[in-house]
Amino acid sequence: MPEWLVLTLAMLAACAVVVVITVLRHRRAPDDEDPSETPDVIEYITMWIGVLYAIVLGLAIAGVWEARGAAQEHVQAEAAALHEISERVRVYPAGVRDRIRDDVDAYVGHVVTKEWQAMADTGRITERGTALLDRVRQDVTDYRPKTDFEAQAYQPLVDQVTAADQARIARAESAEPTMPGVVWFGLITGAVVTVGMLFALQIRRTPRELILAGLFSALIAFLLFLIWDFDAPYSRGITASADPFLRLFPHLRG
Repeated sequence: MPEWLVLTLAMLAACAVVVVITVLRHRRAPDDEDPSETPDVIEYITMWIGVLYAIVLGLAIAGVWEARGAAQEHVQAEAAALHEISERVRVYPAGVRDRIRDDVDAYVGHVVTKEWQAMADTGRITERGTALLDRVRQDVTDYRPKTDFEAQAYQPLVDQVTAADQARIARAESAEPTMPGVVWFGLITGAVVTVGMLFALQIRRTPRELILAGLFSALIAFLLFLIWDFDAPYSRGITASADPFLRLFPHLRG
């Protein structure tokens, strides 16, 4: 199901719940009930519940947005390190240089075609990708420089392999959802309590109040959807992309 459709259904469902509950409550309310006599303490508590929940929502959105940004930075760092390896091996003999570049291309090609989809489907990187990067590492570390010029390039190449490996590990760690289950429980419970407190204020007096209550509920549904969408940086709507690999290795585009 498309994510825009999920969002639309969630917002419509939130509005429908408020409308149905309000209409039912209006029909079952005693004839002598006066909606204007809501105790001040209930209005005060409702206000602070809304404020506290808004703070929690803001922190959650900031957290998942930061996690998504970090995920994109891991991709950029990995692509940059691999690109540096391909460029710096130009000082090596043609056979060694071509072998290293071919293995780097094989790894990058696997990441953008196979592993990226695997992360979206399972939240994990592939063993094949790990094996391909290990091959690049062996190519670089097993070569014995034959000149001083090659020796000067050797250690920076090893450092770039290490940087690529570290970025890959960080990418793997950020592939899974970042929000713990207990946080989701708190967010959903808070949404139920916040919307439920609307009825403590006896919102049933005018269509305008009913519309505002529905829009408020739809807004909370949208924000929860936004958190859920950002929670998996590589698999949902606004995701970290493989563009850094494709920009630095344009010859690997399909």
